[in-house]
Amino acid sequence: MLTSVLIFATAALVFGVLLGVAARRFHVEGDPMVEKIDAILPQTQCGQCGYPGCKPYAKAIAAGEAQINQCPPGGEQGVVALAELMGCEPTPLNEELVADSNEPMVALINEETCIGCTKCIQVCPVDAIVGAAKQKHTVIEEYCTGCKLCLPPICPVDNCIVMEGVEPTAMLWKWPEPPTCVEPIRSAGS
Repeated sequence: MLTSVLIFATAALVFGVLLGVAARRFHVEGDPMVEKIDAILPQTQCGQCGYPGCKPYAKAIAAGEAQINQCPPGGEQGVVALAELMGCEPTPLNEELVADSNEPMVALINEETCIGCTKCIQVCPVDAIVGAAKQKHTVIEEYCTGCKLCLPPICPVDNCIVMEGVEPTAMLWKWPEPPTCVEPIRSAGS
């Protein structure tokens, strides 16, 4: 009787140690789907989607609480990539969010009126604005996402930062959608 108790106790101890090691070895931190969604998002942390940043928006998408078409900086390419990941049909960007940004925009700083306050640098989510305190600032246009976080009331100088449209390139070109068929095509026999 004592032998069988010792065998079961030893087996329980061995399996307990193995389970503990396996739990630590194969532990998954967070939700892998959230990480995949977050990797697709543009990481502008602009809040245009209604969430305080890209990670909270990714969590909401993964939980089914948000639609995949709420990110203006990600554009239609982002919606298509998210739709492929989620296994659903892509939907057009939410018109309420993109109503004032139909064309790609970039921030430009008037270096003659810039006072070097660094407020725009502090709010830029993609570090597209460079400069130093009490020095003139400038925008690296390739990095600017057009999120408009640097505009007044952040900038204390009137007309120092303006948004301008980006020249269309092959990367930014949007082909017009084909016309939709209003009536179904009927066969000759019907």
